Amino acid sequence: MAGWTPTLSQGEAPLYERLLDALRRDIASGALSDGDRLPPQRDLAHRLGLGLGTVTRAYVEAEKAGLVQAHVGRGSFVRGALGQGPGPATEDPRPINLSQNIAPVTAGGARIVQTLARLQRRPDLLDNLAYAPSTGLEAHRRAFATWLSRTAGVERADWRQVICCAGAQQALGLALAALCRPGDEVLCEAATFPGARVLADHAGYRLTGVAMDGEGLLPEALDRAAANGAKAVFVLPTLQNPTARIMGIGRRADIVAVARRRDLWIIEDGIYSIFGGDPLPALVELAPERTIHVSGVSKSLSPGLRVGFLLAPLGDLFERVVHAVRAQFYAPPNFGALIASQWIEDGTAEAIAGDIRDEMGRRLGLARAILGPAMEAPASAFSPHVWLPMGELAAERLAGRALRGGVEVTPPGAPIVEPGLESGVRLCLGAARDRAELEQGLQVVASALAGVDERSRAVI
Repeated sequence: MAGWTPTLSQGEAPLYERLLDALRRDIASGALSDGDRLPPQRDLAHRLGLGLGTVTRAYVEAEKAGLVQAHVGRGSFVRGALGQGPGPATEDPRPINLSQNIAPVTAGGARIVQTLARLQRRPDLLDNLAYAPSTGLEAHRRAFATWLSRTAGVERADWRQVICCAGAQQALGLALAALCRPGDEVLCEAATFPGARVLADHAGYRLTGVAMDGEGLLPEALDRAAANGAKAVFVLPTLQNPTARIMGIGRRADIVAVARRRDLWIIEDGIYSIFGGDPLPALVELAPERTIHVSGVSKSLSPGLRVGFLLAPLGDLFERVVHAVRAQFYAPPNFGALIASQWIEDGTAEAIAGDIRDEMGRRLGLARAILGPAMEAPASAFSPHVWLPMGELAAERLAGRALRGGVEVTPPGAPIVEPGLESGVRLCLGAARDRAELEQGLQVVASALAGVDERSRAVI
């Protein structure tokens, strides 16, 4: 849009950052559309009363962030809203990725340059070059406690109970190591987070799958399973992975009641809370004396930001987790946590999460339109993954047909603990580079569901 005249926000940020923010806002709001031509740099500088160098830098940073694409002799053009930039001109031989449950990188990538500039002005920057305490730096722990209270239904998140980790997977490993020994039984949903299965196999824990319904784990089934002496139950109450179900408040209270009656520790995975709509009270809020809450920011902010944390009750258990940290890696890494903390403190985290949530809503709309009733309706309009319930053999056939058509889905057996209770195929909506690629991948899956083996389909 050659007549684009942005409104720059007030504040202390450099002018080029404020111009970049205005560009981002206008793309997000639809004032600028995919393919719109931006004004020549000199014209915009004159219109806004800015130096030419300021506008040039903003355009350069916008191109780095994937917001615009510059063509020599033609100008700079908008690449579109989150996830809607034009694809590469050449054919990519890789399968379309519907197997990894990750968020699109565009939202975080669009802000990382200005974040790095802000980090230079932090008075505690050099503290992050030293070893952190085994629990993590206090500033990071305070920020993560704030994030839990804002996004995960943990109203009473106390920063002193937070331990920083290199990703939620590591947090889960620490929680299990503090509670269990090789050979111990750990209960979980009949279909669960594939990473939990990998951890259990590596450490020698015995995972036992428990029956589920439309709200996830069944209390009566948990009660029967816990009678055999299990130490802990691992559960994902919000947007359960892989089924995208959400426990209601009554179900959460029932699970807590069983855990108390059977003296069972709860390991709660809250990694998808940001996508669940208005957060319900977390299990750690309902049973703080026997719950370890694990989470992180890679799903909600950026997949490469391997920052996780756990919230554990103070006392002997907390000290056992800290001891495991010292034994395994001595102290958590600082710089990923520094970026995440900066984003939480200045509001960027909520903006990024909001962008990703909106994008997931659009992507889920595509999935609904293409897959129809074959897809179990997720409990949230922003779910990053969907579940196609079907028998084991049908799931394997679907995965094979999809792969021959150029689409990789989550291996059907990866999340399944008890095949007789749950089986199906998980589709992840965030890893596709844009909505056009996602739509193409979903069409292949739809054809595979219909029994069509698209061996000759072109792969983009």
